[in-house]
Amino acid sequence: MDEAVRLPGDAMLSVRGITKAFGTNSVLKGVDLDIAKGTVVALIGGNGAGKSTLMKIVMGIYQPDDGEVYLEGRATRLGKPAAALAAGIYLVPQEPMLFPNMTVEENVLMGFLEKSSDLHRRLTTLLAHLGWTIDLTRKAATLSIAEQQLVELLRGLMRDARLLILDEPTSSLTFNEVESLFSIVRDLKAKGISIIYITHRLTEVFQIADEVLIMRDGMITLSGPVSQFTREMLVAGLLPPNVEVRKSQASCKAVAYGELEPALVIDHLTGFGFSDISLKVYPGEILGLAGVVGAGRTELATTIFGRDVVKSGKVYLGGKDVTGFTTRRMLDAGLNYVAEDRFLNGIFRISDVAANTTAAHLDNMSRFFINFREERKITDRFIQAFRTRVTGRDQLIGSLSGGNQQKVVIARSLSTNPKVLILDEPTRGIDAAARGDVYAIIEQLKSEGLAILLISSDMEEIVELSDRALTMYLGHINKEFARCDISQDSLMAAAFGVTEGSAKHA
Repeated sequence: MDEAVRLPGDAMLSVRGITKAFGTNSVLKGVDLDIAKGTVVALIGGNGAGKSTLMKIVMGIYQPDDGEVYLEGRATRLGKPAAALAAGIYLVPQEPMLFPNMTVEENVLMGFLEKSSDLHRRLTTLLAHLGWTIDLTRKAATLSIAEQQLVELLRGLMRDARLLILDEPTSSLTFNEVESLFSIVRDLKAKGISIIYITHRLTEVFQIADEVLIMRDGMITLSGPVSQFTREMLVAGLLPPNVEVRKSQASCKAVAYGELEPALVIDHLTGFGFSDISLKVYPGEILGLAGVVGAGRTELATTIFGRDVVKSGKVYLGGKDVTGFTTRRMLDAGLNYVAEDRFLNGIFRISDVAANTTAAHLDNMSRFFINFREERKITDRFIQAFRTRVTGRDQLIGSLSGGNQQKVVIARSLSTNPKVLILDEPTRGIDAAARGDVYAIIEQLKSEGLAILLISSDMEEIVELSDRALTMYLGHINKEFARCDISQDSLMAAAFGVTEGSAKHA
């Protein structure tokens, strides 16, 4: 080990100078951290902070560009996940990955080469040692989420894991299941197992963790014993330095919508991943919807758009009940949606710009054959209006930059002449210059009277564009902000569940 590297004597895991870039995007920028034996360390940070990339390096899924990983003081090269498992590191994913038609015991013991009788004896001994009760003959399909996570923990412990990584472990749990999980975590800690606990729920940091680490922009920016922090201090640590707290008064003029009929009304809507959501969006308004991953924002959007099932509640578009409409009927009614993942849901990579621009407009152009004159007219209009950089309308969209691809995706949504547009992370993965162009497009759409629901985990984006803003936390709207009250610090606090009277969200 390099003599210059100083490590704590009780460190189970240490990383020094870890960097990782994907192309020109620098994700980790020299990360140092230490995880002591038998401690629970909470790792928190906003979306895109680098938490997942760092954990994938620890698990051997990614290789660092620079830096070292140390296990119990020894430099270790984890070239693949099997090496991490052999070294005693196990990641319990946010969504348990079990085979539903296999038993608990079969799921836990999959991949072992020992005799089944010896493995069964080891597993029952482990359960007795932990004091856990679970029927090993039950099929995984019959287990609750909490029980599935217990099976994932058993997988790790059967592999003699000394470091467990729990990724948002309570995101799908009831209150009683959370208490059960916390009890298990305390048991594991007492047995000397180290735990990295990734969470967006700041209340949990104070309930279960000994230490806290905050990641921001690819670096550990704040760390220390939990006892030294308040929730407000953690929220401040999640924000960029010298953040502008509020909009200037010049841009803070509130808009009165009381005399207008709302373009979109959501009335006590419940679906998969969210519950009892009510909101209104008015013509010529940008309503920002902020929150962290897992808050339920995208699930809300896809349910409104007709991709997912409405469990209860109503959706009204221009005063008309459109609850449960298919996406095709939603388009015809005047609502369109720009998805978060343009590669998965937004573009046809091997088709040209013209085909991508007019794909949602085909029914209106011709009944049996594509009207190429109309296609060219629509495409050219949006290329010019959005200043899309292309060699021509026949250029393959896959060869465009991310920002220009996003312009084409927005153009396709507008080709259907919507009255309401839902934009889900509209500037994700695009550079600063293209971001400015997309912002200008959004502002222009607003000035033309379009009602826009803007979903973003970029608090600065919500501050810059929104006339009003809402935050979602654990599937519910937990705070509404008038234009003059929208700020990065207040949005970040609410997105992590810190609001006035936030005890009910703990």
